[in-house]
Formats: sequence, C-alpha cells, structure tokens
Amino acid sequence: MNTMTTTLPDTHLARRAMIDSQLRTSGVNEEYVLARMIAVPREDFLPTDKAAQAYIDRAVMLGAKGEGAGHLAAPLFYGKLLLEAAPMPDDRVLVVGGGTDYLAVLLRPLVAELHQITAAEAVNASGTGAYSLIVIDGAIEQLPDTLAAQLTDEGRIVTGLVLRQVTRLATGRKVAGKVNLQPVEDLGIPVLHAFDAPKTWTFA
Repeated sequence: MNTMTTTLPDTHLARRAMIDSQLRTSGVNEEYVLARMIAVPREDFLPTDKAAQAYIDRAVMLGAKGEGAGHLAAPLFYGKLLLEAAPMPDDRVLVVGGGTDYLAVLLRPLVAELHQITAAEAVNASGTGAYSLIVIDGAIEQLPDTLAAQLTDEGRIVTGLVLRQVTRLATGRKVAGKVNLQPVEDLGIPVLHAFDAPKTWTFA
C-alpha cells in the first residue's frame, strides 16, 4: 500500500536567508541579534493563512488595515531595534506589543525580567514601573508622559517614531526626568494609532 507524506518547508533555511539577505546586508551583524532571530520562527506568530508571508521584507498585517489591526513588522525593524536596545542581563524590560508576542520572545532570554502590555494599556499607564528599558513594537507620533514615567533615571527607550509622515527608528534616554527621542534612521514601521497626537484644526 502506498502512503503519502507531506514535507513541510524548512523554515530554519528561511530564517537563514532572512539573516543573510535582509539583516547582514543592512549592517545588522551582532551575534546576539542574529542568534535570537534565527532561533524564533516568525510564522508561529501569524495566522495560518499568512504564515507564508513570515519572511518577506515588510510588515504583515494581522487584520484589516486601520486602527487596532495588529502586525508583525519587517525583520529589519526587529533586528535594528534589538541592536539599538543593546539589552543587558540585568535589564528590567517593558515591551509595548504590536499585536503579537514576537518581540517579547526575542528579548526574554537576554534580560533579567520582562513585562508586556498593549498599546492601549501603555497610553493609559500609571505609576512608576522602574524599567531600565522600554521597547515599542511600532511607530508612535508622541510618547505619553505616563509611559515615560515607567523608565528609571538613565533608562533607555527604543521605538518607531512618526515624523512628518515618515516612520523612523528612534532611541532615547531618561535624563533629569525627561525623555527626548532621537531619530536613528528611516525604516518602514507599522504605526500604532493609540499613540496618535491630538488633531489640530487650521483655518485658511
């Protein structure tokens, strides 16, 4: 009797190709970044009907485009974010998720403690979380004071930032109670609309 077997694609090879063609060619060569990104299968964080898109060089939206649609950002965004974050073994980290646990899973083995919240929870955050590192899985128009308050003095933050309708990777550090975000480079990053700045009206 003949039997049929189904051979599943080797996604380890897909991750290796992602590293060689998307990360290394863009200057992401640090071993800790590459090791985490080859260890974590991106398809595990996508619906079955979108799994084939896991290793394309752009974001995969989890639902209909618009406010509230989660995403898995492009591999290059996560590689650059991990590089700029430079996580340390004693870091206490807050991840603001973009709709999946992918970023949290990448970071968790590299730090002492990690907590994850949604974008909506981050906007309404209260108190002082005493995090040494905050990473945001998406681009924001503004950083709420309530989220900045979660950082310790000299704490770091890495996020996407929307400036003049262009998304950029940005970093900041809390100094004297203030956080100033500085753009690093232009990148395609999904926008987290929970962080949109209030709209202003202008009259001709």
